[in-house]
Amino acid sequence: MRRSAGTPQDTTEPAPLIGVENVKMPEWARVDERVADAGFGQAVRALPAAIAVVLRLAWRTSPPLTLLAGLVHVVSGCVTAFGLLATANVFTALLERGPTPDRVLQSLPAIAVVTGSYAARALLDAAVAAVEGALRPRVTAAADDAVTAAVVRVGLIAFEDADFRELARQGARFGVRAIETSLRRVADLTSSAISLAAAMLTAGLLNPWLAPVLLLAAAADGWAAARVAKLNYRHFLDTVGRNIRKSVVEEVATWRSMALERHALTLQEPLLGEYRRISRSLVREEVRLAHRSNLVRTTGRAAAGFGTAVAYLVLGWLLYSGGMELALAGTAVLAMRTASTALSNTMRAVNSLYEDSFYIGFYNQLLVESVQRQPPPTALTAPADPGEIRLEGVTFTYPGRGSPALRDISLTIKRGEVVALVGENGSGKTTLGKLLTGLYPPDEGVVRWDDVDLAHADPASVHANIAVIAQEPAEWPMTAANNITVGRLGRADPDSRAWREAVDYSGADEVIESLPAKENTVLSKKFDEGHDLSGGQWQRMGIARGIYRDASVLVADEPTAALDARAEARVFAGLQHASTSHHGRRTTVLVTHRLANIRSADRILVLEKGRLIEQGTHDELISAGGTYHELYEIQARAYRNGTEVPAPRAAQRPAPGTPGRAPRRPEQREASPDVRGCAGPRRPNSPFAKPAGDPTLSAATS
Repeated sequence: MRRSAGTPQDTTEPAPLIGVENVKMPEWARVDERVADAGFGQAVRALPAAIAVVLRLAWRTSPPLTLLAGLVHVVSGCVTAFGLLATANVFTALLERGPTPDRVLQSLPAIAVVTGSYAARALLDAAVAAVEGALRPRVTAAADDAVTAAVVRVGLIAFEDADFRELARQGARFGVRAIETSLRRVADLTSSAISLAAAMLTAGLLNPWLAPVLLLAAAADGWAAARVAKLNYRHFLDTVGRNIRKSVVEEVATWRSMALERHALTLQEPLLGEYRRISRSLVREEVRLAHRSNLVRTTGRAAAGFGTAVAYLVLGWLLYSGGMELALAGTAVLAMRTASTALSNTMRAVNSLYEDSFYIGFYNQLLVESVQRQPPPTALTAPADPGEIRLEGVTFTYPGRGSPALRDISLTIKRGEVVALVGENGSGKTTLGKLLTGLYPPDEGVVRWDDVDLAHADPASVHANIAVIAQEPAEWPMTAANNITVGRLGRADPDSRAWREAVDYSGADEVIESLPAKENTVLSKKFDEGHDLSGGQWQRMGIARGIYRDASVLVADEPTAALDARAEARVFAGLQHASTSHHGRRTTVLVTHRLANIRSADRILVLEKGRLIEQGTHDELISAGGTYHELYEIQARAYRNGTEVPAPRAAQRPAPGTPGRAPRRPEQREASPDVRGCAGPRRPNSPFAKPAGDPTLSAATS
């Protein structure tokens, strides 16, 4: 059968769904290139700054435990050196003139000393573990608390900056983890360095020639360990893109959010094939890494064997020439093995600390930048119920954007006004709502509440008096009851009257009634007995939260975008109540695309590409014949001139004694712009109601 033009052709190898070839290095991994490319000397030079951060944090957390940890490590190293020297005494006592029963008895005190030193070393190792076990969780918690406190206090605009978001991710997640692991590495480095020094000191006391020989024998092992560590790290960087792709395939192949289309589109086998394809490429890289690492280790062991051979040749030459007594040879061999192990551990610790030092640098940078992005402390408070909100020449540009989102906006909003913001997507409606509530600071111009410049006011005093109902409300992983009361924690509501009112006016009561444990149901599938909500249900919870907040300035940003007509009608009635219940003076800003919802607003502001191009009442803007008139006509066009509009359900019932459908009412001949606009009863003076005689189409589609 011939395929039609444009139809994909079958191939023996299916085209990749998620490519893995030539994957671009993620930005967060680019800094790790420096880790993989750095030499050992550069790694050593970068250590002091990272170690200083860890030690300062440990000292601030618990000075006694920090001192105790350092003391125990030093004592442990000294005991190691003492044990080696004591071993030399045992060998001398036993082997100086050949072992005899009398010499064995004479060596018992020295043997007891050696045994005691090893027992003491074991006890000190246990003490080190205990001290570190008590100190490390405290340091980790302190680092985590410091970075969380710093980030949570930055201004909202900081999270619009992609660089800051990446810095926050690196510093908060990987920085804290790096501090925890670095504390262990510092302890390992201290212990191995002291053991190395003890072994070198012991060997030097036995014979000055042994110290450089020990370094020669141990350096090969250290080189191999460092080289394998770098190979592993390079492997991580080379495969990070594919691992990300693999995790993406795992998500789409197994996550609940993808389950419906995964089954409906029969994508199970293609996704499984894609997962296996990526896995095979990763397996090949793992095998290649294993071969290279094995080659490096073999080379290192061969070099170490050569170094050990040289060390034993030097030791043999010393014994042959009389430079060392035979009784001390056993101690020299023990010192060589101790030095080799200590040097290998030291180099591993140095490499690990160097890797962690970059993330610790992110951590420090995040703390500094977070402080810089926090609003400066001030005693100036904003008015709790501003008589007017005034914007004077306000311009605002999002971080990283080339053009402003708002340009030269000047307007005044009076207390108690209902102001609607309309315009095409990207015109700046949501941004303007955030500026006039002090959530974003302007780049140019001034936002004032009465005579207070919000740029110089305490942000908490501003935000305490605003309520924001978002189009995509936060899905708090808490009970349904708390999802609403979180709108105003600490609000006095002993009889839950305010809570019940918010639930009823928002339509959230229907959501709560559908839950298995009602208001005590946890709204998150992350918990075993948690429950998830639909987008419309979450919007109702967000609206209830905004109503419960009972603030003097209310901003509703597309609050009903995911609701059906009946639910939307109820919500707008609730918003009407919220706009008038605050002593009849609440300032309300409504952002919407549904123009039927805002015909009776006190003022409509029309935005276009960040500029305020029109403002006035609905009738004034229709008469002006500008952009608002055009947008209104576009929405209304589908319901005029030959488009049959069903009558409301009440009108569809046959009149008593009359068969068939009831006749259409005269006012249904011209439809309002949005079929889901404002159904249900409205008071004539409702700021969200339609003028008298305006057709009610929402009920017809519910």
